[in-house]
Amino acid sequence: MKSLHLVALLGCLAAAVYAAPTEKVRWCVKSDQEYRKCSDLAAAAPTFTCVKKYNTLECIVAIKAGEADAITVDGGDIYTAGLSNYDLQPIIAEDYGSSSETCYYAVAVVKKGSGFGIRDLQGKKSCHTGLGKSAGWNIPIGTLVAMDIIKWNGIEDKPVEEAVSSFFQASCAPGAARGSKLCQLCKGDCSRSHTEPYYDYSGAFKCLAEDAGDVAFVKHLTVPDAQKPNYELLCKDGSRAPIDSYKTCHLAKVPAHAVITRKDQQLASLIWKSLNEVQNFNLFSSEAYAPAKDLMFKDSTQRLVQVPPHTDSFLYLGAEYMSIIRSIKKEQAATSSSAIRWCAVGHAETQKCDLWSINSVTDDTASIECRNAPTVEECLQKIMRKEADVMSVDGGQVYTAGKCGLVPAMVEQYDADKCTSSAEESSSYYAVAVVKKGSGVTWASLKGKKSCHTGMGRTAGWNVPMGLIYNESNDCDFTKFFSSGCAPGADATSPFCRECKGSGKAVGDEAKCKASAEELYYGYAGAFRCLAEGAGDVAFIKHTIVPENTDGTGPDWAQSLRSADFELICPGQGPVPISEFGSCHLAKVPAHAVVTRPETHADVVRILQVQQTMFGTGGSDSSFQMYKSLNGKNLLFKDSTKCLQEVPAGKTYGSFLGEEYMIAMTSLRHCSESTSDLEKSCTFHSCQRA
Repeated sequence: MKSLHLVALLGCLAAAVYAAPTEKVRWCVKSDQEYRKCSDLAAAAPTFTCVKKYNTLECIVAIKAGEADAITVDGGDIYTAGLSNYDLQPIIAEDYGSSSETCYYAVAVVKKGSGFGIRDLQGKKSCHTGLGKSAGWNIPIGTLVAMDIIKWNGIEDKPVEEAVSSFFQASCAPGAARGSKLCQLCKGDCSRSHTEPYYDYSGAFKCLAEDAGDVAFVKHLTVPDAQKPNYELLCKDGSRAPIDSYKTCHLAKVPAHAVITRKDQQLASLIWKSLNEVQNFNLFSSEAYAPAKDLMFKDSTQRLVQVPPHTDSFLYLGAEYMSIIRSIKKEQAATSSSAIRWCAVGHAETQKCDLWSINSVTDDTASIECRNAPTVEECLQKIMRKEADVMSVDGGQVYTAGKCGLVPAMVEQYDADKCTSSAEESSSYYAVAVVKKGSGVTWASLKGKKSCHTGMGRTAGWNVPMGLIYNESNDCDFTKFFSSGCAPGADATSPFCRECKGSGKAVGDEAKCKASAEELYYGYAGAFRCLAEGAGDVAFIKHTIVPENTDGTGPDWAQSLRSADFELICPGQGPVPISEFGSCHLAKVPAHAVVTRPETHADVVRILQVQQTMFGTGGSDSSFQMYKSLNGKNLLFKDSTKCLQEVPAGKTYGSFLGEEYMIAMTSLRHCSESTSDLEKSCTFHSCQRA
């Protein structure tokens, strides 16, 4: 019997709320067998009580209304529960052990020797765990549509259920309309509950085992060990593979089932604490209630893992899974394919974006629409949630975006001569450390000095220099290394906010230390200004920033600055002239990239290619310039950008960033403070691909 071994990952939620005797966790169940198990749990652990509803949606409604508190659901239902009309969140994930951890593989199982591949499924009989469930419906149907095996032109053509009914000879998809072909193979009432014998993983497999269907869409742990020799997996390349080859033969890897509840920190703590204290009862076994399986939790669960705080359903599921689920949920596109919604950070970027949007209008339709958020991370969340489509970010933010399932679509090119070449020759730049000439500051004497950073989590300004410092010191507390500094985006109480300037207001300056253009020391030019104005002893920036802001070429604040008054420092070398960045730098790092969701890659590339023909360097329309910032620096794009180049579809963020940079980022991730809340939410499970 598996022992319950509950482990908090990435820290606890808030301080535990100790349950008074009157505090109860009302667990929602959907069948008589599940109610029996829940009642036995309540007898062993009096904190629990049971609420019975007809199906998962009724449970979600009951939790929203405060009539119940918790239920374990799959990804499809996590999506539904996270919609604004329910606003529930995942707080605890199932962990299935070393085979998959807090993820599982969605697979297509068939009987050995039945002789067909995935492209031969038309006319076959199908067994599904339930309509709208991840492994049983969303993933396989989404995959078959994406591979053009099931022909479906979208909801404007017909409902996806109709397309599936036309594709398969007959099916059992519990939860479908009774009397339809999707219920034809079912053994009971075709409900999404245990009153239908072919419901859920074990039911869908039973549907296949009893020859009701030819294929079962289930998770990788569904087939019992003793029966594995009799079954095979259908692979997307048309081949078949043994049941245990799920890591190389699957439809998708998806987030584990999770416990959902209302957005209430005290309630989440009570549920976690109550589950953690269960003794003399095996939460992860349904043997006593046979033939039912997977009651309350999946029987294959090895332990439970606490989800990082503030993780909503969208962050939990990830952008890739959200793309699949939206295509099956029949959602209309929030914007037409003739427009993309750019997410701007702060007031200055929003102003530039609005000007771009006005100039992008042709035939009364704008190609660029603007959304905004106070920080890059909130913009990334808007893109994940399909509230925006695109933004340009630096390498460190490409890394975070990639961990959350977004992809690079285009990359900034800073060498005009290379704009006619492929993106394989895309720009890179040097991360450098700049000091005032004659200051006596060297890399060896940096400890105890004041530092100027472009922003927390930024490539040249944080990830590269702090990664090097961590490798030398093995200490994640960088406040022990630098006495103070400005790293916009740091906690307001941190020494790394002490030297920040804010917007320049005398009082009530909310922009101070914020990661946006309103903070005058934010970004490359801002970090250099921090050094030039004496707020710091060293600035971590890119190699072009000093010449771009000195010798009369910079903005008003920099008019008196001379490039000869600044030097570069680097490990193992004394100060050298600014021009020697090729031999004295901290790292060569990838250019900034435009990121988006995987399914909008093609639209983003197409529209931006047209836009830069009009408004790029040497564009046909001079009314607006994409790569110039009038009320700031590096707004929307870096001002040194000459063009945007396509990143091929399917290229991962890891291959885009390159092995050297990925190693540096992985090293810095030893320091949890260097990992944002967004990245923690996206990476606590292993579903996101590198």
